[in-house]
Amino acid sequence: MISLSDLAALHSEYADVLTAPVEPVVVGGVTIGGSEPVLMGTVNLSRDSTYRESVAVSTEAAIRKARTQVAQGARVVDLGAESSTARAARVDGEHQRASLLPVLDALADECVVSVETYRPDVVEAALHAGARILNLTGRDGEDEMLAAVAAYDAVAILCFCEPGDVRADSRHPTETDALPYLIDHFGPRIERARSLGVRQVVIDPGLGFYYGNLVDPAIRARHQAAVLVQCFRLRTLGVPVCNALPHAFDLFEDQFRTAEGFFAVLARLGGTDLFRTHEVAHVRAVLAAMDALDVAQPR
Repeated sequence: MISLSDLAALHSEYADVLTAPVEPVVVGGVTIGGSEPVLMGTVNLSRDSTYRESVAVSTEAAIRKARTQVAQGARVVDLGAESSTARAARVDGEHQRASLLPVLDALADECVVSVETYRPDVVEAALHAGARILNLTGRDGEDEMLAAVAAYDAVAILCFCEPGDVRADSRHPTETDALPYLIDHFGPRIERARSLGVRQVVIDPGLGFYYGNLVDPAIRARHQAAVLVQCFRLRTLGVPVCNALPHAFDLFEDQFRTAEGFFAVLARLGGTDLFRTHEVAHVRAVLAAMDALDVAQPR
């Protein structure tokens, strides 16, 4: 899927899709879906996160990490108070709010803050505290969450998720060609969001979450790579695409912190607009090099 011949075949087969128009999302002076890639830094407020370097052990640590990521080039910082890993403890709304709100209070006037959650009560509290983007990782109560996003004129990131939430034991489409499934999945959800008054929508194929059919590290990484390099096909939906960059520990071992840079190349070739990363400085350098060399999908 990433050989020159395969890339050429993709380009030939889907040439009309490569330049399909996408309605940019503009939030807090940041344009997602324009000519430039946008970096979304990640700060985890749960100690269950497997990416230890992103874990903030206190409110002060979270604020410091977020400010560091902004200094490194992140235009958006994504806060999460519950890990999405399979064995992580569930965190109720009260405890999520207790973790998130002090950080939001400190950062909301400094940068565009996104909050990752699947709980409607957390969505409302986060928006009230100044979150500009809601990274929605669940479907239960989706209408309520989208209505809140609309009421605050915020941005909704719709993550791939079957009914329930991304913590449930579910499957990612791993057919020979997963993209038609993803298009069919997101199309009605985007329409529903629009009908509830959400003006700005981003979609996320959900490659960073746990799936019961992707527990083999090599199979998972191959599937992630295949979707990343052809996510431009989602442009037919007319909205920007966000991707969480994999870190593929089993492939990169002690060099795992460089993995997101490798996958950023595939994501950029594939037309990703918003890059969710734990390694802001590294990914920024990789994307800057690609831009300097004029290596990206045509716009």
